[in-house]
Amino acid sequence: MSQYDVVIIGGGPGGYNAAIRAGQLGLKVACVEKRDTLGGTCLNVGCMPSKALLHASELYDAAMGKEFATLGIEVKPKLNLSQMMAQKADSVTQLTKGIEFLFKKNKADWIKGAGKITGPGKVEVTAADGAVQTLEAKNIVIATGSEPTPLPGVTIDQQRIVDSTGALSLPEVPKKLIVVGAGIIGLELGSVWRRLGAEVTVVEFLDRITPGMDSETAKTFQRSLTKQGIVFKLGAKVTGAETSKSGVKLTVEPVAGGEAETLEADYVLVAIGRRPYTEGLGLESVGVTTDKRGVIETDHFKTSAPGVWAIGDAIHGPMLAHKAEEDAVACIELIAGKAGHVDYNLVPSVVYTAPEVAWVGKTEEQLKEAGVAYKAGKFPFTANSRAKINHETDGFAKILADAKTDEILGVHIVGPQAGEMIGEYCVAMAFKAASEDIARTSHPHPTRSEAGRQAAMGVEGWTMQS
Repeated sequence: MSQYDVVIIGGGPGGYNAAIRAGQLGLKVACVEKRDTLGGTCLNVGCMPSKALLHASELYDAAMGKEFATLGIEVKPKLNLSQMMAQKADSVTQLTKGIEFLFKKNKADWIKGAGKITGPGKVEVTAADGAVQTLEAKNIVIATGSEPTPLPGVTIDQQRIVDSTGALSLPEVPKKLIVVGAGIIGLELGSVWRRLGAEVTVVEFLDRITPGMDSETAKTFQRSLTKQGIVFKLGAKVTGAETSKSGVKLTVEPVAGGEAETLEADYVLVAIGRRPYTEGLGLESVGVTTDKRGVIETDHFKTSAPGVWAIGDAIHGPMLAHKAEEDAVACIELIAGKAGHVDYNLVPSVVYTAPEVAWVGKTEEQLKEAGVAYKAGKFPFTANSRAKINHETDGFAKILADAKTDEILGVHIVGPQAGEMIGEYCVAMAFKAASEDIARTSHPHPTRSEAGRQAAMGVEGWTMQS
């Protein structure tokens, strides 16, 4: 029986980063992963392949539409979907191999197979060929991530009705695609296929898109996506689906009541969220229970069972790869007797569409609800020189600061490269920066980052460029 200081179940961004950090700190560590490759959903069928398709489809759209012609580049592109998929797969392979290298470098063992807790300090691993081995661990870390939430009454067959995994590998560009769910995953994948030529309709139960996003930002974002040809049916629920060899008939009803309608499409993508992947892990063998959604309750990553920890999508908080990574580092450092901490208010969110949307901290709605007096500064990309030169003028940067102390409480950006720009504000807010600190810091010109500086100036009413 192999003995370890730490055994981690799951090799995604939470699990593999936990294994690497444990190795760095001199702990004997094993990571149990049942996929053929490390990296979890994120690397294999999530963040990475979707970004590969978003990037490729943006370039195709730029060449296909007015953008290249406006720049004086006259081309007639031809879509080679199989090559687009091949380069996506190649990039993913390179990344997963990179994690294997990091495991070797940091003396972390990868045990291939499905892990299950069979009692205190014991993890049973069943390999693909059915061979079983038991690992002994002083500490067990559950890092099993999440899976797509199913939609009652709609069967995902990965043929005509797909989840996010299936939508990354459709065999053809749909003539019509219906996306159920106007969250980040649905909008990213919907925008990929829209740019490649599909008619895309998004059906959303709520009366708005992207719940959790600052309301003004979401409205601006929706306008931009509508301009690109995505059709939204908000306040609508899916009540049935009928598949045939050639497509899907979807029955949709208004949430507020009214006539049902039938929508037809070649493919339907169900993207109504994700749920923790915590079933079948043997949690009951150590007395750990989950809530009705499958979330494991923790206190600083400790479960109710001694020596059993949980991180990432399996516990409360945003289901984001970089949040899982923060959890991983903090959890392992606590196990190693160090101080580990995550400030969940400073975990940024990004939507990698065009334009991008990124935010960190509080929304205006949250500040109003909490009764916090705040000031807002806003700057449109139409007035940003770099965005203008690049013909990327959709959106704005908005900074929310405490009315008394001027401390930055939230930042919301919809526009070009928003995901790259938000990091500046994560650092600023970690150091309790005031909006004036940003306003009086020189930013390179001409760059999109100046929009954030101008928004910071706007908090005190001295925006200079608009």
